[in-house]
Amino acid sequence: MLTSTEVMKLIVKALDSKKAGDIKVLRTDKITILADYFVICTATSSTHVKTLAEETDRVLSENGEPPLRTEGYRAGGWVLVDFGCVVVHIFTDEMRKFYGLERLWGDAEQIDISSIVTE
Repeated sequence: MLTSTEVMKLIVKALDSKKAGDIKVLRTDKITILADYFVICTATSSTHVKTLAEETDRVLSENGEPPLRTEGYRAGGWVLVDFGCVVVHIFTDEMRKFYGLERLWGDAEQIDISSIVTE
């Protein structure tokens, strides 16, 4: 069983490997019971949204942490992949601006992921 930090790092690496844009990690464990981390990223198209969601599902499932649920596939501009301790939000640029999760969760600590994506 992986820790929430290990799950988050695997997700960030998976997203980075498939060219997700502007990956942000918000540590939410002190402000909500929903998850320890929210991972937010931007995809270049609805096809890219699906590719990023499928890659996070594949990588985490291979590491014994399959998603609890995935929502938004039909919408095309946004997919949520819920791993319990970490929730991944994959948006097209337009949808990311519309939902403004970084603003909504502005009290959350933003995690520096530079060491994760360069490992």
